[in-house]
Amino acid sequence: MNLSFEAVLAREGQLVYTCVGASMLPLLRQRRDLIVIEKPSKPLQRYDVPLYRRADGKYVLHRILAVRKDGYVLCGDNQWRRERRVTDEQVIGVMTAVVRDGETIFVTDKRYRLYVHLWCDLFWLRAALLWCLSLPGRIKRKMQGSKDSDSF
Repeated sequence: MNLSFEAVLAREGQLVYTCVGASMLPLLRQRRDLIVIEKPSKPLQRYDVPLYRRADGKYVLHRILAVRKDGYVLCGDNQWRRERRVTDEQVIGVMTAVVRDGETIFVTDKRYRLYVHLWCDLFWLRAALLWCLSLPGRIKRKMQGSKDSDSF
């Protein structure tokens, strides 16, 4: 029986799940690290990592960069494009810990907090670097798209 994340949280009070995707690298390694998600016990704030559901039904785990009146501004640690206007109604839970190589690292841990501040406070530098690193692939895709449109 497949239960939704919402159902597991409601039933168990906690969701422990293997991370899927590369958007939260280097913190979360795909199919290797576990994430611990719980219902938020307080209003979400900058640096929290909510699990939310997009309008298309996809579950996403990204970090809050800013809290605005119209919702949150979020971005994956391994991304440079921000997602805006994510609302509390979309939020299912918030990450409270990471299990990496058998060690549980809580979001209150000093090492985690240092990582978060270095990673997020230097967002513009990180975003510029990621944008530059993604440039060759974007150029390649654009060139392949133009070749396809020229052929009959």
